[in-house]
Amino acid sequence: MSSSDRAAALMLALGDDHGRIIWNLLDDEEVKELSLAMSSLGTVDAKVIEELFLDFANNVSSVGTMTGNFDNTERLLSKMLPKDKVTQIMEEIRGPAGRTMWDKLGNVNEVVLATYLKNEYPQTVAVVLSKIKPEHAAAVLSVLPDDFAMEVIMRMLRMEPVQKDILDKVEQTLRTEFMNNLARTSRKDSHETIAEIFNFLDRSSETRFLTALEDRNRESAERVRALMFTFDDLQSLDSTGVQTLLRSIDKDRLGLALKGASEKLRDIFFSNMSERAAKILKEDMEAMGPVRLKDVDEAQMEIVNVAKDLADAGEIVLADNKSEDELIY
Repeated sequence: MSSSDRAAALMLALGDDHGRIIWNLLDDEEVKELSLAMSSLGTVDAKVIEELFLDFANNVSSVGTMTGNFDNTERLLSKMLPKDKVTQIMEEIRGPAGRTMWDKLGNVNEVVLATYLKNEYPQTVAVVLSKIKPEHAAAVLSVLPDDFAMEVIMRMLRMEPVQKDILDKVEQTLRTEFMNNLARTSRKDSHETIAEIFNFLDRSSETRFLTALEDRNRESAERVRALMFTFDDLQSLDSTGVQTLLRSIDKDRLGLALKGASEKLRDIFFSNMSERAAKILKEDMEAMGPVRLKDVDEAQMEIVNVAKDLADAGEIVLADNKSEDELIY
């Protein structure tokens, strides 16, 4: 266990009564770092706790095992700190990882960060880009509108050393207006988490688990099924999206994936190829003969993952037919 994990286990073991005096002696950064370690600690066996904290063996041995997670951490902090402070701490540790605000920004997707920054003053954006890693700044800059990006570049070229009070103000604005909102919006519904996991199951396992879940909780099963994105959902892509996807995938894998696809989905892919390319792909598929369902599932999963990556990059729009996000032309 790292030193942070050991400290987190100790504070969880001490609880609010014995730990209050220690919490009051920590500064904000220490509270955040300790809270982050507590929230990701997981289950710690009592014997491990006793070995690590012999001075506290009498208190810890009666605890048995304990679980460190976001809920337990928030519950403990709520007993010792003001509500608004607890909310700020929890939203920060739920957001992108990093000790400082600039570390955290380095873990934010460049498209997400650029979407926020394009509404800020060019001078503010110049300060932000000068504080994050050059490779991340380059990625963000390339996503910003060209005219705005050039204005930011000019500000950076003319920028003098930034005064601490201005830097603190920019950091505080980022924390309150961007990072906290990002943490709130990035919390996943448990059904969404299960849907993402189920997307990686082979077809037989997916059916088995969904059927079992339906027997126990029909409403949850329906929500998970609605959130899942499958190979068949690619038929919602427009022609431009299909052509973009075709340029990004291995044609051999596509042929294998289409062996298990509906005629409608096959036609969508074939119609977005040249006549010659479609003919070759059809011949290749026919030459494959019988193929294992497992191999088809793996090929389909690969292509779905490529489609998701393209969607995250803003190159295509995925709109599954089971949601309210379906596009209407």
